[in-house]
Amino acid sequence: MRIILKKKDYEDMVARARAELPNEACGLLAGRDEGGERAIEKVYMLTNTDHSPEHFALSPKEQLDAVRDMRAHGLKLSGNWHSHPESPARPSAEDIRLAFDKNISYLILSLEDKENPRLRAFHIENGSSAPEELFFTD
Repeated sequence: MRIILKKKDYEDMVARARAELPNEACGLLAGRDEGGERAIEKVYMLTNTDHSPEHFALSPKEQLDAVRDMRAHGLKLSGNWHSHPESPARPSAEDIRLAFDKNISYLILSLEDKENPRLRAFHIENGSSAPEELFFTD
């Protein structure tokens, strides 16, 4: 799957991840799939209710509000995203274990290099992960 993300949304994710340090930041992604591409049209910044630098849990109320908003705008859940404050942009064993939906993309934003954040996308299914192509648009 080829993931298309607006550069502004990426910048907003980086800003949120930095604001949440030392904890992980997290959220949901909404968009449309067409012809092997997944266009992310809206990024939701949700609360990490675990308030932890090593794992995250999405606020159930905020999740529900986001899904309602997606439906109201004709979008579908395309994925989720979270930050890794001190580790690379790759799924941890816990990320893989907790990836329950093979139909969405999992984006991980590493702040390991504080000056050069790195965002990567993954398909996770049956206990394994594979990188997805990630492209930025204006």
